[in-house]
Amino acid sequence: MENNLKFESQKLAINYFTVAAILFGAQLLMGLIAATQFLYPSFLFEIFDFSVARMVHINALVVWMLYAMIGSVYYLLPEETGIETVGIKLGKLAFYVLTAAVTVVVLVYILVQVGPATESTIWLINEGREYIEAPRWADIGIVVVVLVFVFNLFATAMKGKQTGVVTVLMADVLALAGLYLAGMFFTDNISMDQYWWWWVIHLWVEATWEVFVGCLAAYGLMKIIGARREVVEMWLWIEVSMLFGSGILGMGHHYFWIGTPEYWWEIGALFSALEPVPLVAMFVHVIYDWGKETGLKEGTEEKTMTNSPAFAWFVTNAFGNFLGAGIWGFFHTLPQVNIYTHGTQFTSAHGHLAFFGAYATILIGMFYLGVQGKNGIKVMKATFDSKMAISLICIGVMGMTVSLTVAGYGQVLVERAQMGATWEGFFVSQDMVWFVQGLGWRLATGIVTFVGFIYLVKDLLTTSKNSRHER
Repeated sequence: MENNLKFESQKLAINYFTVAAILFGAQLLMGLIAATQFLYPSFLFEIFDFSVARMVHINALVVWMLYAMIGSVYYLLPEETGIETVGIKLGKLAFYVLTAAVTVVVLVYILVQVGPATESTIWLINEGREYIEAPRWADIGIVVVVLVFVFNLFATAMKGKQTGVVTVLMADVLALAGLYLAGMFFTDNISMDQYWWWWVIHLWVEATWEVFVGCLAAYGLMKIIGARREVVEMWLWIEVSMLFGSGILGMGHHYFWIGTPEYWWEIGALFSALEPVPLVAMFVHVIYDWGKETGLKEGTEEKTMTNSPAFAWFVTNAFGNFLGAGIWGFFHTLPQVNIYTHGTQFTSAHGHLAFFGAYATILIGMFYLGVQGKNGIKVMKATFDSKMAISLICIGVMGMTVSLTVAGYGQVLVERAQMGATWEGFFVSQDMVWFVQGLGWRLATGIVTFVGFIYLVKDLLTTSKNSRHER
């Protein structure tokens, strides 16, 4: 199929998007296996452990999103700076090195699964840290690959035109790469080790990743509906000031559990709730302006939306972020509530909706922008497959979230409130009808999500052949 992209950087971005989509599918598949094993422990017993399915499910989530984020930067960078990405050959080499490393790590996870409690396991199998369980050799490789990516971004930005979007990205990727180093060492004190582990995970998802999403939203809104640069960049700077501050302070809602002072309860809960606000405000402002300036007034010419599927995912991002990271996060992380909900299925409910609403949605939108550019489509309209994809995936994820919330409520009521967080309470709550039915519905709606993913892949692969797209 002909590639209409003129920049090598954007062609590299398509490679990143492709691997990201494959890992997205692997994440969903492993999630279905783990959800089945949760209900039927004999499923794949002594063949494929639940702990491994869960580990691959979570790690595939993190890695596919990082792939899509790096691809998104390589896609927008030449358009924002006006020049080809500096060090593009080095960038291509880094892509193949990273992909080979990820393939080896996943195969080790699946085929080897566990190892002895020795230093060799940390180096060769996994480090045992949730979300960042890559073995130490892969840790070092990831740092090298990301340093190449950071160099390419900075070198290109300094040589070409510097926009607000690129400037914020420069600051953000520096923080993102730097935070990863906090997880490169470990201490014998479990509380201290957890502290630094959370600096990687939590400040990724509640600070650097949120700012990253703001950059993609600003770029995408300008490209799709012609949003004014001064408006999106104004909100982007507001988001930077709020998120870099609120992300660090918002992490305080975890501190109670590692023995820090109680004042972190209130600080953590308050600032966690503020994080999605600027992104939603950006969308509301931009869409209001767009509606006001275009076809909503008599006698005005309607402005073309250049990519309807991407726009649908971008809008879903704004409100999915607010719902998953904001509302579900807020009522779960309030200290007076979290003392009961911590470690229950409430956590899983919040995690599913927050990761999907805040990150997956906008990255899927970038997939559509990449396909549009690759196939030289001037106006990309929604198809039946694209509508089915967004509908089923959103219904599926929301269904999983509600199901897990119901299961978590059963745990809170029996295991925590009535039986005082005892082992007996834990096992009694596992047999509760609300808990079991909730996890059953989680599996059913997970299947709905996977069917939506199949529609998504089909639409992305066949989009250039569809007559409803205007070249």
